Amino acid sequence: MTDLFSKFDPLIQQRADLLATGVTDPFNLVMEKVLSPTVAMCNGRKTILLGTYNYMGMTFDDDVIAAGKEALDKFGSGTTGSRVLNGTYQGHKEVEEALKEFYAMDHAMVFSTGYQANLGIISTIAGKGDYVILDIDSHASIYDGCKMGDAEIVAFRHNDIEALEKRLKRLPAEAGKLVVLEGVYSMLGDVAPLKDMIRVAKENGAMVLVDEAHSMGFIGEHGRGVAEAQGVIDDVDFIIGTFSKSVGTVGGFCVSNHPKFEIMRLVCRPYVFTASLPPSVVATAATSIRKLMHGSNKRAHLWENSKTLHKGLRDLGFTLGTEEPQSAIIAVIMPDLEKGATMWEALLEEGLYVNLARPPATPAGMTLLRCSLCAEHSSDQVGEILARFERAGKRAGIIG
Repeated sequence: MTDLFSKFDPLIQQRADLLATGVTDPFNLVMEKVLSPTVAMCNGRKTILLGTYNYMGMTFDDDVIAAGKEALDKFGSGTTGSRVLNGTYQGHKEVEEALKEFYAMDHAMVFSTGYQANLGIISTIAGKGDYVILDIDSHASIYDGCKMGDAEIVAFRHNDIEALEKRLKRLPAEAGKLVVLEGVYSMLGDVAPLKDMIRVAKENGAMVLVDEAHSMGFIGEHGRGVAEAQGVIDDVDFIIGTFSKSVGTVGGFCVSNHPKFEIMRLVCRPYVFTASLPPSVVATAATSIRKLMHGSNKRAHLWENSKTLHKGLRDLGFTLGTEEPQSAIIAVIMPDLEKGATMWEALLEEGLYVNLARPPATPAGMTLLRCSLCAEHSSDQVGEILARFERAGKRAGIIG
């Protein structure tokens, strides 16, 4: 009998070899207590959090927590049903109204996770005979949406406008085409040249979907993302986002101005056949989104944090994923997985948590430490982060 787990043997061995070196399992960290958006207890030690995607620090906002508690009391712990059956409560409509107001768009559709938002929208609008043209560094949820929808997948080199144009020009003029882009790419924290890419897409008869998961809340004048910052948000057909980053809870969404968009509620399987978000979750999301509309001071502070950390790490001698800070993500490139795990553990022992990212999730086979800044990190904390990176880097032999 064939062991269906045999396909994972190389990864099982790689993990065993890594743990045999004596390092803590970097993919199984337990936070015993979370004290704030920027501090938690890990392994009994007070630890600065620099790997949580909590960009705007909304997880402990007083108004957000109060809204969740009130909804829990009024509506109970869950909906036990799909949005198209018994799972649409007042809170689900309120969070969709908040999204429409935030993005100044006509339609908003909320999913139970950001993954399901990409899975559902892409698989529903691009089917057999259609083409999805995507950046090769696209998120797994984007690729899975393509597979589920049965469209032809055409990938192009990361952030390469000319490569996108060449791919589009080779496709049949009459075919349905969807170009899928991300505002900020989550591994290196680099920003897409959306303005030129959207122009090229429209010139070649394609619709455009932009995933703004890592830019919503802090990039753009109103926090609407890279498309807003580059002045092309009105040319985007669909914006995908998540509640699990700047919004500070869980869930996903799509906003659009397409006049036929509401039919998606009846034809999108990951929306129709999934239980809706609990009332407490949508209440926290709606409250957070409305507060993010007035988050300009937080956005400015987050950008200062990003510039300070990027320059400080570069000056210490670390190799970074981008020449300049482009987002709240700063990637520190490691020589290999073993060195990366050693550095990750050295940072954890210093009381600093970051993400260890490895192939195949990372581009070009890189191992990296991914740092995600928060608007609630104080200037003093950023200085302490740099000091801990210096000590850990020297101990792990990453810097001199």
